[in-house]
Amino acid sequence: MDVHFELISVPVEDGENIIVGKTHFIKSTEDIYETIVQINPEIKFGLAFNEASGERLVRTEGNSAELIQKATKAALKVGVGHSFYIYLKNGWPMNILNALRNVSELISIEAATANPLQIVVSVSEQGRGIVSIIDGSTPLGVETDENKKQRREFLRKIGYKL
Repeated sequence: MDVHFELISVPVEDGENIIVGKTHFIKSTEDIYETIVQINPEIKFGLAFNEASGERLVRTEGNSAELIQKATKAALKVGVGHSFYIYLKNGWPMNILNALRNVSELISIEAATANPLQIVVSVSEQGRGIVSIIDGSTPLGVETDENKKQRREFLRKIGYKL
């Protein structure tokens, strides 16, 4: 049996974040939707989930047609069964990650980022699988005292620290 690998870029535009993960049941789309809106109904999002058996459809939910379309496009492009893609605006992944981890069907969260994202996919005659995530770029150095000061000020500016 042959296996080869593909590197797939998934676009993330300014003001957006994406969460990529694995889940195992079509019920996940509704459960993830309910989880997100219960935490913050102001978050705009689109969700796409790739079925791995049966009709093998991309199942979608969300409250933003634009973000549902982006999630669907990413799901089709990556093409991995039992994977899901959530595009977010007006919120951060950290606002919903803990709650998502409690969705009973959810297996793993592979990425939660606003950075450029690449997904390493293995391909066999049976199907496709996520091998790894490349999230952003390689570090250029170690933060200085001035960088620490700027980081701390930024977190307070956006309301995540007192």
